[in-house]
Amino acid sequence: MSVMVEESVILIAEDNENDAAMMRRAFQRANFLNPLHIVENGDEVIAYLKGEGKYSSREEYPLPSLLLLDLKMPRCNGFEVLQWVRRHPTLNSLRIVVLTSSDEIRDVNRAYQLGANSFLVKPIDFTEFVRMTEALKGYWIWLSKTPDVVRQQREVKRGKAP
Repeated sequence: MSVMVEESVILIAEDNENDAAMMRRAFQRANFLNPLHIVENGDEVIAYLKGEGKYSSREEYPLPSLLLLDLKMPRCNGFEVLQWVRRHPTLNSLRIVVLTSSDEIRDVNRAYQLGANSFLVKPIDFTEFVRMTEALKGYWIWLSKTPDVVRQQREVKRGKAP
């Protein structure tokens, strides 16, 4: 099953309301047509990916093709989310871009060691945020081949290797 580019869902894990609002505006300004779902903490990321609680409807909350992950979140931080995702065979090929305010090399190194596909520092300036969003769209949505996480999840549930 091939997912159309415009239908590829982007899951954003961002606990700061102002940053989340700026991200929505930047995605709109960059003509990013993909549906965006924003969750506020690591526990919500995991519940969304598991399809539990308020995220149980896969029609309303489909598996994302890309997760933009903040590191500094309450309850369950971004590093813990990375570890959780990479340990689950039905989700471990999900593309994860760390998008955080931290530019500390230890955070960069740890994120990559835990399986992040990319590490970006959030721009402070809105114009720069729009440029970064355009780059995300160009590479992660248009150019980069998306693994079929939905198919892999079905196969693992049926006992077949992905």
